[in-house]
Amino acid sequence: MTYLKTLWQFARPHTIVGTSLSVTALFIIAMAYADTSLLLWQEWLVALISCLGANVYIVGLNQLTDIEIDKINKPDLPLVSGLMSIRTGWVTISASLLISLLFAFAGGFYLAVTVIISLFIGTIYSLPPIRLKRFHFWAAACIFTVRGVVVNLFLFLHFHYLYSGSSDIPIHVWVLTGFVFGLSLVIAWFKDIPDIDGDSKFRIVTLSIRMGPKPVYKLGMGLLTACYLGMVIAGFLNLPGTNSVVLIVSHLTLLLFAWYAGSRIDFAEQKTITRFYLTVWVLFFAEYLVFPLACIMN
Repeated sequence: MTYLKTLWQFARPHTIVGTSLSVTALFIIAMAYADTSLLLWQEWLVALISCLGANVYIVGLNQLTDIEIDKINKPDLPLVSGLMSIRTGWVTISASLLISLLFAFAGGFYLAVTVIISLFIGTIYSLPPIRLKRFHFWAAACIFTVRGVVVNLFLFLHFHYLYSGSSDIPIHVWVLTGFVFGLSLVIAWFKDIPDIDGDSKFRIVTLSIRMGPKPVYKLGMGLLTACYLGMVIAGFLNLPGTNSVVLIVSHLTLLLFAWYAGSRIDFAEQKTITRFYLTVWVLFFAEYLVFPLACIMN
């Protein structure tokens, strides 16, 4: 039981929730687009297990290569606090990698593409000598490529192909992909704001170090606002495949919530910055709840 609790912390719960919601949402969106009552729950489960395995591998590898940095930035993580040994960490991510690949190849071509690209990018993000996380542009590119593009397009194709045998991508999925692309970029920028001390000591050149926390916050909030207003406009334009009322009301509400949460940041208090970063993840979670709802209610 203790190991499971430690594993949950090691897996970074907010990323596990995000992955689970994205897989489930794209399954629902594909089902709604196919206009069928058939529920391929077994295929959903295969995709979920594969993607969660990839998730644990990627975040675990990042922790294993960031132990010294995390002693400053995130001292409560299992490897740093001593709750999990380094050997156990390597065994855990190796098993997760194997499970992810086995289920990906069992699931079919588009699922395999999703997982292999994600694993490759997650590896070069953390692992020397490439270690793209050292460079703010490439670090952000890794995150928005996987979360924003690869997951949305290829997972949708995976489920859509199972339902219809077709490989076309409807416009509302492209719109969702664009929105999550922008939101993932904001996550990539905001995640480094609380970690300036450790990153600067170990020469990880993040955007927050180059520009400072407040300019990065303003830049991110500007992009976040543009993403939500874009969805609202899409609703007014009657985006095919979605319910306009749900799209407009939900995104206006979430935008107001984002502005309220942002107004509570005190840049002298790291806890408030971290809390706001997790709030952006809540917005990420929410998108994979409200957008499928708009598709179902169409």
